[in-house]
Amino acid sequence: MSIDLDRVVAIDVHTHAERNAGEPQDAVTTELLEAAARYFGGSPPQPTAQEVADYYRERSMLAVVFTVDDEAGMGRRRIGNDEVLQAARDNPDVLIPFGSVDPHKGKLGVREAQALIEAGVRGFKFHPNTQAFWPNEREHYPLYETIAEAGLIALFHSGTTGIGAGMPGGGGVRLKYSNPIFLDDVAADFPGLDIIIAHPSFPWQDEALAIAVHKPNVYIDLSGWSPKYFPDNLIRYTNTLLKDKMLFGSDFPLITPDRWLADFETLPIKDEVRPLVLKQNAARLLRLPS
Repeated sequence: MSIDLDRVVAIDVHTHAERNAGEPQDAVTTELLEAAARYFGGSPPQPTAQEVADYYRERSMLAVVFTVDDEAGMGRRRIGNDEVLQAARDNPDVLIPFGSVDPHKGKLGVREAQALIEAGVRGFKFHPNTQAFWPNEREHYPLYETIAEAGLIALFHSGTTGIGAGMPGGGGVRLKYSNPIFLDDVAADFPGLDIIIAHPSFPWQDEALAIAVHKPNVYIDLSGWSPKYFPDNLIRYTNTLLKDKMLFGSDFPLITPDRWLADFETLPIKDEVRPLVLKQNAARLLRLPS
């Protein structure tokens, strides 16, 4: 891995590759994007993994990049892990690849995860809302065991989501799956598995904070929201009990790191805590060479 941490401004632990190079957008994805544009009042770009690399290199940042395999839950064709892995191989100075496996695949999913680990992923992204699964169901435990045995990270979406927002029935997406309290079981049953709870977990922020305080293997990434909307208790815990467990994440391309960092500057975060959130905590969790 050719990463010079001294030159890295920040480590963004939550970015998305939204399409495969040279392929048309899946029809279901197109419908979801149109609904999201209406809901948010704008259409974010749909970058390939290589475009994510180019974007973050310009900013002297590292990016954890992934896609989401939610074919069973959403019925849309997934964006392949192979493209993310290839982009990371081509850009080892900027990209850190995470894989995505649909938990509904069972034993086949475990085999796919093992292959991805051998290919070089550094963790796995799960989205309980769109993948439509309870994170603490025992049938998914063999997948977590595979990730834990490899010493890698499991990152879970939490809280509400813009996917399906404003569509009839929310596009069939059920928010209940992403209450972070269900990750408490996973953290307890897999104490050797590093877990990232992604996003301010509206409307379950207190649950996420409680789990991260109670379980040594649980971290929180601050992606998906502009920091100016962070609740007071999230800021308070960032400055105190969880200063070593909070991670910068933007949710690019939905939110750009430029906007996130500018808004983060306005928060009353202690001077000694800022570098922990922006780089040092992630570097330690990802075991990056100092």
